[in-house]
Amino acid sequence: MLVFSLLAVVLDNTILNVALKTIADPGEGLGATQGELEWAINSYTLVFAGLLFTFGVIGDRTGRKRMLMTGMVLFGLASLASAYAQDPMQLIVARAFMGVGGAAIMPATLAIISNVFPPQERGKAIGIWAGGVGLAVAIGPITGGLLIENFWWGSVFLINLPIVLVSMALIAFVVPESRDPKPSRLDPGGVILSIVGLVALTYGIIRGGELGTVASVQVLGPTILGLAVLAAFVWYERRIDHPAFDVTYFRDPRFATAVGMIGLVFFAMMGATFFLVFYLQIVLGFSALEAGALMIPFAAAQLIFAPLSQQLTARFGGRLTATVSMVVAGGTLGSYALMDQHTPVLVLEIVFFVQGAAMAVIMPPATTAIMESLPREKAGVGSAMSNTVRQVGGALGVALLGSLLSATYRDEIAPALTGLPEQLRHIAGESLTGTIGVAQSLGERGAALLEPAKLAFIDGMHVTALASAAIALAGALAVFRWLPGKHAVAAPVSGENHDKEPAVV
Repeated sequence: MLVFSLLAVVLDNTILNVALKTIADPGEGLGATQGELEWAINSYTLVFAGLLFTFGVIGDRTGRKRMLMTGMVLFGLASLASAYAQDPMQLIVARAFMGVGGAAIMPATLAIISNVFPPQERGKAIGIWAGGVGLAVAIGPITGGLLIENFWWGSVFLINLPIVLVSMALIAFVVPESRDPKPSRLDPGGVILSIVGLVALTYGIIRGGELGTVASVQVLGPTILGLAVLAAFVWYERRIDHPAFDVTYFRDPRFATAVGMIGLVFFAMMGATFFLVFYLQIVLGFSALEAGALMIPFAAAQLIFAPLSQQLTARFGGRLTATVSMVVAGGTLGSYALMDQHTPVLVLEIVFFVQGAAMAVIMPPATTAIMESLPREKAGVGSAMSNTVRQVGGALGVALLGSLLSATYRDEIAPALTGLPEQLRHIAGESLTGTIGVAQSLGERGAALLEPAKLAFIDGMHVTALASAAIALAGALAVFRWLPGKHAVAAPVSGENHDKEPAVV
């Protein structure tokens, strides 16, 4: 039921992308502008990333089941408000409240797993949890396509309500309450610093993705502020006797390497898959529903390999398992550099399956290493740290690798746009969708732009894919160097017994 609870949060993020075109339509949707559509996505991301750590800390203190139930209620009500939003601003605000609910749900699910399951079963449970995340990511597009084809745009939010209601019923009757039995004093200073730092950093990353550059004061200003505040957070937490998060946990190589691995994986993976939507739908010509269906092998691999990841880790050790998986993931990312307009569907399906399998094997050992490096009563903090790094890493990947894709595309398409008026040349040179839009507005005259646009995008995709693969391989080297091997014994943390029974209230 914890995986079911998580399904709504992860599914909603992927399902919304399919509905954006309809929401932008003045007749069928809300007539949202491109900027409003971006903030319908980013308002969720901003709040979600900013509050994950704080809600993990609060859940450890007040009760993880209570935090999970609160998050489900908020998420359900905000989904209802999103479905019936009357204008883009209402949708943006409702999505922000969905982010509040999601930030309460995500760390609580993993923290409860870490406290309910004994050590010998915990890795398998986390594998199933990670498989649920991957499944939701993969089935989101096809679910969204089916809903948009048969219902109105608000149905992509209403689908959350039955999931929320069933989850709440199961949680109420099955999930035991757990919390830190000896919570330290509140650390409002640390909590405030973490929120301000994460929100500022995430906002800067988002603006970088929107503007397609990092060389802007709108990007550098909040990003530098966020990093400075997070540095102050670390300095402050090291000097008080009741920190919200004990930063000395990073002295444990298993914890530090696993956190870094998650960040690098999602940086590379999200930055690379950012171009897949455009490649599948514009370059290869698939519909949104067909493009979603093509991701089924990714989902199948997640379902097959995530539950098996613990067995692989037990047999070969976390270091070897994670290193090989990251090398395979890097290989699948690099394979996109070999794809073009004539790549067979079978090849795509094989790559998606292998990529899903690699991700399924990478995430559970990394997540287990993080959770087992901390005292079990701090499971909410560990879960929040894992998810925060994943969220920020993914956003950073989209922003930086997306900028690389955009810069390459602009350079490659420029010669084909020389005959256009300056205003149209600027619009067409910004992105593949911009070029396609200009080409369609010009009618037969614009038809000559379509082929150069696709070729320019493919060139940008190749460069981005190689950069993503290099990042994944660098992560593999770091894991091989610093992640403890099969027979390593975890360093004790703060003198706590990690395997003691959870406090059930």
